[in-house]
This record gives sequence, C-alpha cells and structure tokens, in this order.
Amino acid sequence: MCRSIKVLRRPEQAATPDEVSQAALQFVRKISGYNKPSKVNQEAFEKAVREIAEASLRLLEQVTR
Repeated sequence: MCRSIKVLRRPEQAATPDEVSQAALQFVRKISGYNKPSKVNQEAFEKAVREIAEASLRLLEQVTR
C-alpha cells in the first residue's frame, strides 16, 4: 500500500517537513479514495493530512534517537 511514499527515516539526512506532508497527503488520498476531495469533505481531508504529518514527525524524532 502507498508504494509511492518514500522511506523518510534516513540516517544521512532528516526528512523535511514538506516531505512528511507530501507522504501524509499520499496516505490520506489512498485511504480515502479521493485524489481531491469535494468541498464538503475538504476540511476533514486537510485535518487528516495535518494530523498524520504531525504524528509522522513525532515518530521520526523518536526512532532516530
């Protein structure tokens, strides 16, 4: 699933916030089945992307220590 998402835990270089955000967007697109949500679903879609990006950044910070 989500094969287009790159591995972001790299010892030589930390993932950028943009990379994490793009991975979160791809994940939400895959899960929701929407490439671009309707106006009625836009807020929920964007919130999910933000929450997944935040959780991903926390994970990357913790596993690289």
